[in-house]
Amino acid sequence: MEKIIRFQTHQEAQVLFGPHDENTQLIEREFKVKIVVRGEHLKISGTATNIKKATNLIEYILGALRAGQAELGRADLLYLINNFKNEKKIEVPEIGPRTKGQREYVEAIKRFDIVFGIGPAGTGKTYLAMACAVEALKKEEVRRIMLTRPAIEAGESLGFLPGDMYEKISPYLRPLYDALHDMMEAERIEKYLETGIIEVAPLAYMRGRTLNDAFIILDEAQNATREQMKMFLTRLGFDSKAVITGDITQSDLPDGKPAGLLQAQEILKDIGGIKFIYFTGSDVVRHALVQRVIEAYDKTNRQS
Repeated sequence: MEKIIRFQTHQEAQVLFGPHDENTQLIEREFKVKIVVRGEHLKISGTATNIKKATNLIEYILGALRAGQAELGRADLLYLINNFKNEKKIEVPEIGPRTKGQREYVEAIKRFDIVFGIGPAGTGKTYLAMACAVEALKKEEVRRIMLTRPAIEAGESLGFLPGDMYEKISPYLRPLYDALHDMMEAERIEKYLETGIIEVAPLAYMRGRTLNDAFIILDEAQNATREQMKMFLTRLGFDSKAVITGDITQSDLPDGKPAGLLQAQEILKDIGGIKFIYFTGSDVVRHALVQRVIEAYDKTNRQS
């Protein structure tokens, strides 16, 4: 048997493996499994029981890294190995804001029914919105979570792609699934998806629906047209909350096609109950170079 785990960044793979692969070698010995890396994926093979224990440990470590933990010491790893080998329950680290912009964003999500999070990649826009959605679901503030994004890369209709709906949309919604798996157990996610408590779908499938008692997240909103943005915002039902995230500098819309996110800033800026939060390079929580890359591009854009 085997299990595949996907890395989000090269940096988290480095921390997990440790110097000279010491961490993964230790995990292999203690859990009697084989760990192999193939590109962005890690493959664990062995018996079903050992794979499950090793997978739970590795997913816990990756969740901690994505929540802000910067390193994994050997003493920490030994402690975790002992707990996961004996299947002791360990609380998942709380996922929270780390920068001023992120704190304002999370506070806005709590206070406003519609929040726009606009800024560069790596600022935690989607991740924190997802964390807020999961928290709201656990507190029974909402009855369901709806995750959506424009599937612009697939021509939005998706009709020409092989497979059923899930197979068609899965590659374009993968980042949403990845974030979700950092915050909930795989078994619970699968159950919630089957029962509709959590729904992940392309933006085109939102038309004609009204969502009550829901926490709705529109990701990659810079790829939504004016018509799609209006359609999405008017899906909001009673006791629902919507968070729209995007980077206005990264639109994949065809030239001449008006961007719904850009227009929404002007059309909705004076409407009460709607809050716009703008992230900058200082809110980036990825590799240190990412912040400098963003600042360099911003400087070039101002000069052009």
